Amino acid sequence: MGTYIVRRLLLIIPTLFAIMVVNFIVIQVAPGGPVEQAIAQMTGEGSAITDRITRGGGENIGQARKGLQAPTASTTSKYRGAQGLDPEFIKELEQRFGFDKPLHVRFIDMMKNYLTLDFGESFFRDRKVTDLVLDKMPVSISLGLWTTLLVYIISIPLGVTKAVRDGSRFDVWTSVVIVIGTAIPSFLFAVFLLVIFAGGSYVNWFPMAGLTSENWDAMSWPARIIDYLWHLVLPITAMTIGGFATLTMLTKNSFLDQINQQYVLTARAKGLDERRVMYGHVFRNAMLIVIAGFPAAFIGILFTGSLLIEIIFSLDGLGLLGFEAAFSRDYPVMFGTLFFFSLLGLVMNLVGDMAYTLIDPRIDFASRNV
Repeated sequence: MGTYIVRRLLLIIPTLFAIMVVNFIVIQVAPGGPVEQAIAQMTGEGSAITDRITRGGGENIGQARKGLQAPTASTTSKYRGAQGLDPEFIKELEQRFGFDKPLHVRFIDMMKNYLTLDFGESFFRDRKVTDLVLDKMPVSISLGLWTTLLVYIISIPLGVTKAVRDGSRFDVWTSVVIVIGTAIPSFLFAVFLLVIFAGGSYVNWFPMAGLTSENWDAMSWPARIIDYLWHLVLPITAMTIGGFATLTMLTKNSFLDQINQQYVLTARAKGLDERRVMYGHVFRNAMLIVIAGFPAAFIGILFTGSLLIEIIFSLDGLGLLGFEAAFSRDYPVMFGTLFFFSLLGLVMNLVGDMAYTLIDPRIDFASRNV
């Protein structure tokens, strides 16, 4: 097993490198890079999102506006909207964003910095990428961790019960609920919860926005915990509704597949009670496919599934940070978070494989040469 773990850890290096290469090339050749974003801000053509990003840390843009000149017919530029700007200023802007270097040199320099965990500084926020991620991490961890726990706590028992009582009235009615939960998008359900329970048109039982109250610092520790959990009720409920349906059906189908296997019939023929058959034999085998999907589910909920929920409930987390970085072409934030999240995802896949052996010790990855 130790050899397998080392081999998988070494495999992470080329995999992560390939991810960074492909994304770096695709993003670099896409139109609307950071230089064009800065020019758009100077000429008043920036988007509302970029305006909000640069409002708090727009020193670079403020300095850039000083380079504006009256439009001249002889001034041309490869950047859209840059006609009329001093060419020397455009070169200075390229140097500031690192675009004065060839593509491969920029990539090599970036990867060298990442090896020392130096993710650079945001183009438009005047803050280090690491600081931005650490600031947003508590919100995303709160949403991702609690949602994942609730989804698994609900889905696994429900899926097992549906498999045992397959075809019963309970199975039919819960399937109807699951279909409805799958059909309703999480963000739409979030809006519904706000309207009903957050002072929209009916009752005002839950807070509408934020992760804590304004006077949270003045509260006692028990009051802080209650306030924190109270703020999480609506966003976590909205995210859980969309997440538990798929996992429940996956668990049910996995158990049904195992229940029909020959070894289950043999165990019953030996006189074992149904509870021991289900949880002593079927459970271990049926849970393998559920565990295999845990890393992807956790990463998806943690970093991508909460984007619209963060916007609706005014929660400033990693999903919103990544969206704004992509929209404004804030390359240090984009590539820094991509590197970190890709590395985390690859490590979580390895953790999932290790969990296989905990559920079923008969599985030996090392002997299979994978």
